[in-house]
Formats: sequence, C-alpha cells, structure tokens
Amino acid sequence: MTSEQRQLADALATELLAQLRGPAADPAIRARRVALARQALAAGLAGKAVPLLAALGKAAPADPEIALLHGVALRLEQRLVEAVDVFTAALAAGARDPALLQGLAQTRYEVGLPAATLFAEAQAADPANPELLRGRAAALVAEGAPDRAEALLETALAERPDWLEGHKALSVLRWTSGDAARFADSYAAALARHPANPDLWLAWFRALAQTRDWAATRAVLDRATAALGETPALLVARLFVASESGDLPETENLLARTAAIQGETINLCRVRHYLRTGRLAEAEATALPQVITPSAPLFWPYVSLIWRMAGDARAEWLDRPDQFIRPVEVELTPAELAELAEVLRGLHVMARPYIEQSVRGGTQTDRSVIQRHEPIIRLARARWLDAIRSYVDALPPFEQGHPLLGLPRGELLVEGSWSVRLTRQGHNVPHNHPVGWLSTAFYIALPSPAQLGPAPAGHIAFGTPPEELGLDLPAYRTIEPRVGRTAVFPSTMWHRTMPFADGERLVMALDIRRPRF
Repeated sequence: MTSEQRQLADALATELLAQLRGPAADPAIRARRVALARQALAAGLAGKAVPLLAALGKAAPADPEIALLHGVALRLEQRLVEAVDVFTAALAAGARDPALLQGLAQTRYEVGLPAATLFAEAQAADPANPELLRGRAAALVAEGAPDRAEALLETALAERPDWLEGHKALSVLRWTSGDAARFADSYAAALARHPANPDLWLAWFRALAQTRDWAATRAVLDRATAALGETPALLVARLFVASESGDLPETENLLARTAAIQGETINLCRVRHYLRTGRLAEAEATALPQVITPSAPLFWPYVSLIWRMAGDARAEWLDRPDQFIRPVEVELTPAELAELAEVLRGLHVMARPYIEQSVRGGTQTDRSVIQRHEPIIRLARARWLDAIRSYVDALPPFEQGHPLLGLPRGELLVEGSWSVRLTRQGHNVPHNHPVGWLSTAFYIALPSPAQLGPAPAGHIAFGTPPEELGLDLPAYRTIEPRVGRTAVFPSTMWHRTMPFADGERLVMALDIRRPRF
C-alpha cells in the first residue's frame, strides 16, 4: 500500500467511527464522506470503503448515490451476492436511479439469477443505453429464450447497423446455438448499408478468422479492400491470414510491405511466423521488447518457446516447471464435490463452445462461474481460493522483471472463471491465458480409469506449443487428473488437455488477476 493509500485508509476509518457514533445531519459532512468513498474506489481501496458506505446506507436507505457506490464497491471486491442485496434493498426503500436498476440487473445476471425483466425495466428508463439491450439479450439466453434474444438483437441492429458489440453478441449467440452457417450474416447486412465503415469490415474479418475459414476470411478482405482501398489495418489482416493459413510466400511479401507498421497484432504475427520458419533470432528480437510493455502477457509465452528452441538457459528462469506447476488438494468432501458436479452440469447448455475457446469435443460455460449464487459454488470458491493461496505462499521470493514472481502477492481476485465439460475424445488444444497471473484447473468429476484409457489420456500437459507452429518441443510435465485436486500454474505457461477414450471430464477453471503495485 502506498503512503497515499494508507492516508486514505486512515481517513476512511476516522469517518466510519464518526458515522457509527451518530449520522451527521449536516449535508456537507455526508458529501465529504461520499467523496472520500469515491476517492477510495478510484484508488483501488474499495474494500476499505465498504464499511463506511454500509453505515451511510443504513442511515439513508433510499439514497441512490450511496447505494450505487456501495454496490459498486462490493462488485469491485467480487462480493456480488452482497451487491445484489444492496441494490435490491435500496430500490425497495424507494431509491430511483436508472444506474441502480442496471446495477441490479447486471449483478443478478452475473450471479446466475433471472435478470431479463430487470434489464427491460432499466432499458425503459434509459433507452439510449446499448449495454442494457445487450445485457437483456444475454439474460434471455440464460433464461432459456435464445430465440427472443436473437430477435431483440436483430431488431436493434436493423436500427443501428454500426453497433459493433451488438453484432458480436448476435454472432456469438448464433454460433453457440449451432448456427455456423449464418452466425456472421449481420455484418454483411450492415455493410450493405455502410460500406465505408472500416470498423465493421474489421469486425466481420475477426469473426470469420476465429473459425479459421481462410477462404471466407480472404473473401471479406477482398471486399473490404474494394470498398476502402488498401489500408494498413487491412494489410495487417492479410498478413495474419497468410501466416496462419501457411501461405509462406505471401507472408514474406506482406512482412516486407508492413515493415514500418507497429502494434500488438502485427508483432504477434511476426513472432509466430519466425517461429514457424526457424528464425529464432528474429523472433526474439521482435518479442523481447514487448515484455516491458502492457502487451507483455501475450509475448512471454512465445519468449518461452524461443528460448527453449534455442537451448537458452533463460527458459528455465522463466518457466521453472518443477516449481511453478503444482497439484494442490481442495478441501471439499466427496458429497460436496458430487453436489457441485450436478450444479455445473446444469450450466452446460450450449450446442457448441465459443469460437475463440480451446475446447474440442465439449462445452464451456458463459459468465464467471465462480461468482454464482449457489451455496455449493460459493463454498467451492472459498476452499479453492484457499488452495491457490497455499500455492502463492509457497512461491520463491520476489524477482524484479519476472512475470510471475515480479508482482505483489496480496489479495487474490478472480479475472475470469468457467467450467469445461469434455466427453469422448474431448480435449483442449495448446493455449495460454494472457489475461491472468495464475491459472488453475479444478477436477470435479472424471471418467473411470478404464474409460480414460492409458496415461497420459485426460492429463493436463504443460509446455506444449501450438501444433500449427510445428515446433519439436515435448511437454515439460503432465498432471494426472484426480477429483478434488486443482492444478495451479503461471498463466503464461502453454498447456493442453490430452484426449481420453470415453466418459465425462468436468472441471472448473479460473484465472487469478494480475496484482497491482
């Protein structure tokens, strides 16, 4: 905690004591305390602001500003079920604010409670807010009405064809419902009306590129070039397609034509191409400067591959597989694990996984599963985070510049969480988790040994490069799945799940947010 944060925490404690002694009648004092709470939220001290906001809310239960700040502070602390209670109580007490309605709708949706009606009410109060419409569509899908959600998004896009997030929501809905043929059609309809919109063209390209349908992707880029001319963004998109589809001559041509362009996407294209073609020095020269930028989490996994291919000892400094890849037991009973498995199975309702996910032969849930309201999930969350904390506490000392060891080890916040259910021959392709600091897979239900097949069937393998790069690198190690065990590892570590013969492999997974100084 910085000296400024300590001063702010002390001021919050002082104002809390004064508020608990007796609410002040002076509006200026109330305003000062609310302003202090806002300052705390902005400074990353939401948890320190919660007690003061709770005391202020008790004295003024219908005050929409206090209730909204209290709920937001709880959300920042990932105490979503409590935030639902705060928003609900304020509205019941007579507080009226569209933001409160939105907060309640969004938070109920995130914890797995019905929210579509609340989103509709919030939309009526704030009809120009597209996030409410998107939230309502997501809630309708969660409540078993995907057709209504699709119709809602189609109507909105007919009125606002340049709404990029709406197109993305509709394409994801169609894809996960099994409609691979029409999933991206809304982009074409919008571009028929707005052919000079470069953002729409690039969004359509990204949607198709995720499916790796290179012929369709090239066709979109050809049409975009005809409409817009040859822009730098379209050249980078063509480079991506050429490289990922294995067109080496075209990749070399486009690398030369885009040599002056810089950015996260093009540098990643360069690194992947250099790895494919064995040009390790060029790959390193491109990737290493990126690890001191905000793009570092994207590039560290490739630096690992470069150093391993080159036989560079720094690969061991970075990855330390014997230290950093660890199975940890989670303290749940067999009965609790069985109950958790039943709840999770009920969440796997999609016809197919999201386009961008690594899942093959299975499904992955939406939303952050660990934030849900069910008591068994809340219990599992607490025990799981305890297990992860034990891993963190056993890490080697702080090391400046290391992506895992070079960050503080305070509160563990979840960046994202999900459940994966794999069936016969299901697996995950090699990938990493650039949004996280630590990642972990928690085994909830597994096939019998006979169903799994011989080892390493069903294991999680670490250090396995993406197959499309063609690199001859073995796995560092594998971890055998066992119910009640969680495998913890750095988010920069490449990993995959090996196929298995038959049965059900049900896991929960999460990323721990990168800590801030």
